Amino acid sequence: MKFKTINKEDLETMSFDDIAYVILKEKGKKMKVSEIFKIICNVLNLGDAAFEAQIGDFFSLISTEKRFIQLEKGYIDLRENHTSEININEIENELEDDMPTEEVQEDDDEDEDKDNNYYDDIDDMDDDTPDDDYKDLVIVDEGYEDEVDL
Repeated sequence: MKFKTINKEDLETMSFDDIAYVILKEKGKKMKVSEIFKIICNVLNLGDAAFEAQIGDFFSLISTEKRFIQLEKGYIDLRENHTSEININEIENELEDDMPTEEVQEDDDEDEDKDNNYYDDIDDMDDDTPDDDYKDLVIVDEGYEDEVDL
């Protein structure tokens, strides 16, 4: 749909963001928000007072509309003009470059060995405890505290 071929009655029924979409689609490049809204106001014969009163609302509308993307210095463009291409091979190569070397991986293996040795040490401690350490223990049940002399 060409902006210049749309008659005034159809433009009056369209929302501001739809008109902005048609304008940006036809231009094929980024534009300032104020430039777009000025075109809309001129085509709809809204005048400078309406421009001043509604530019903030128009900016809010464009900012929240998913078809548009905000660029630096007050420019907006259609989001479809700014899609990113993802090259999986490049990402995989970057990830491989960031992978730790084998030396670091060996250190990780040593840490695991240390963790395993810790548990081995605990097991060894249990085996070293003589049964004589428990001979003086007294089992106290609740309710019988008064009967046992501690």
